[in-house]
Amino acid sequence: MAKLASALFSRLVIIIPYAWLLFFFLIPFFIVFRISLSQTAIAMPPYTPVFDLAGGVSGVLEKIRELSIDNYVWLTEDALYFNAYVSSIIIAGVSAFLTLLIGYPIAYGMAKAPRSIRPTLLMLVILPFWTSFLIRVYAWIAILKPEGLLNQFLMSVHVTGQPLIILNTNSAIYIGIVYSYLPFMVLPIYSALEKMDHSLTEAAQDLGCTPSTAFWRVTFPLSLPGVVAGCLLVFIPAVGEFVIPDLLGGSETLMIGKTLWNEFNSNRDWPVSSAVATILLLILVIPIVYFQNIQAKADGEEK
Repeated sequence: MAKLASALFSRLVIIIPYAWLLFFFLIPFFIVFRISLSQTAIAMPPYTPVFDLAGGVSGVLEKIRELSIDNYVWLTEDALYFNAYVSSIIIAGVSAFLTLLIGYPIAYGMAKAPRSIRPTLLMLVILPFWTSFLIRVYAWIAILKPEGLLNQFLMSVHVTGQPLIILNTNSAIYIGIVYSYLPFMVLPIYSALEKMDHSLTEAAQDLGCTPSTAFWRVTFPLSLPGVVAGCLLVFIPAVGEFVIPDLLGGSETLMIGKTLWNEFNSNRDWPVSSAVATILLLILVIPIVYFQNIQAKADGEEK
């Protein structure tokens, strides 16, 4: 009886995450994918065909025949969407790189700090999450605007004689993304560094390596899983970011999140919006699958 209960519990532990993915990822994704194969209509919902189970199997099959890939063909013909994808990937990539440059020293310092103060440092990293994301982004408007705190400080110390134009530029977007997603970079790198055997760097220095050489040959390679995980955790949400580009970016800022918002709410073109979202999801799945393959190979080599 105990073995049966243990087996049922083990299966339940496995089933729950898969059920979560099924109901909150796969089913919504297939709904969006189906809408992307529909056509725009002046109705509610604003697309056709709308599936109605009252028509039976024959009615469902008839609706399926009305689906088409016209929206995906349209995306290839309009340069706006291609440019939005490219711009989003570039901004997200640069933001991930800048976040890595700032986050790695923070994580390294936390891993090297005495164990007694590491919980406090960890709390300080996640402290911004205790405040609403939207409020934090709005705070950067007050900081970066021409009469904001940053320009007042720079002029008071005579760094510049006139206010700098930072708000409504790509620089403001980079600042907002790096600030907002910095904990996502710091935490996985800190986890990788904290688990590392620091006697390896001591052994490298005993064998003649300088501290910097030991870092690049021992510490950094061992922390790469955390670096890759942190970059993905920053890059993936940054590609589809809407709030930061909308509040801190200018009217000419082109990112796929803003494009999706305009199509859904301004143009009421749900089918094209769904096609854009589907392609965005496929683009983001590629680095995740690639990272998983690398991790699987690394784990296989270790075994």
